[in-house]
Amino acid sequence: MPCQREARTRPGSPPGPARRRRHTAWRVRRSRDAGPPALRYTWRMVSIADLLSTGEPLALPGVWDALSAKLAARAGFRALFVSGYCLSATRLGKPDFGLLTQTEVLDAAARICAAVDVPVIVDIDTGYGNAFNVERTIEELQRTGAAGCFLEDQVWPKRCGHMEGKRVVPVDEYLPKLRAALSTRAGTAFHVTARTDARAAAGLDEAVARARAFADTGADAVFVEAPESIDEMTRIRASVPAATTLVANMVEQGKTPIRSVTALATAGYQMTVLPVAALLTSVRALETIYSELAKTGTSTAMNDRMLPFADMNELLGLATYYTRENRWRG
Repeated sequence: MPCQREARTRPGSPPGPARRRRHTAWRVRRSRDAGPPALRYTWRMVSIADLLSTGEPLALPGVWDALSAKLAARAGFRALFVSGYCLSATRLGKPDFGLLTQTEVLDAAARICAAVDVPVIVDIDTGYGNAFNVERTIEELQRTGAAGCFLEDQVWPKRCGHMEGKRVVPVDEYLPKLRAALSTRAGTAFHVTARTDARAAAGLDEAVARARAFADTGADAVFVEAPESIDEMTRIRASVPAATTLVANMVEQGKTPIRSVTALATAGYQMTVLPVAALLTSVRALETIYSELAKTGTSTAMNDRMLPFADMNELLGLATYYTRENRWRG
């Protein structure tokens, strides 16, 4: 006899089908007022489609942990992107060479989604296997409260789209995975971006043909990775139906010319990923302070370049912990 698990509803959670709308994932937020700690369930109704419907270009900064996500959200970004490159660098200290596992990415996504109140899109590489693996990955992402994903057509193990030696699977092997992702998210606002790396592996004509096939299959957005000129980006835009949302990827010192989010939107690219700028800047800052500490044994010369300790604690919400601690002591 199959085991049956008792259905439980937390206080304040919506009943019935509404509870299954993963894109509006409820989350527990502690009341900051005096009195007993209250659980307040808030619904994050904003989806990626909602943000795109405003007509404003959507910039997606790369984040890799709860702290980077908090900082990006505090800076005013309306949505965030969990970057595979950044995750591989920070979690493993290794290049984006297909070394991250599904478990590691889902763990990072869960921590990031729990830390911020803006939509989070997750880079899931090739989906970690076949269509069934994609199905499970999407299910798990929805449980974390993620708002969407990027799914690409590289051969596994994949590598960063701006590295050499990429290969792509046949279209007939990728499309079932894309259909699995779209089917799994059916009835929700979970946003699926279909990415092709065929520009480097098979040429621009093949990349454009795949982009059209992805759009025809129903992808919410299409992403042709690493075009090598503005002219190529113009051709991609002209070759894909006007109603199709296009994604641009701005990797510093990468294959694609760097342009502003506004310029890209004018050129027909409604979503712009800024995946590694924050990581590259952070690594330079860490390199500088570690070098100073190793050389002088003190951070005094770097004080004016540091975030004040009090500001760091404010960012982390320390005061709310003191408040609850004192309340619990009676």
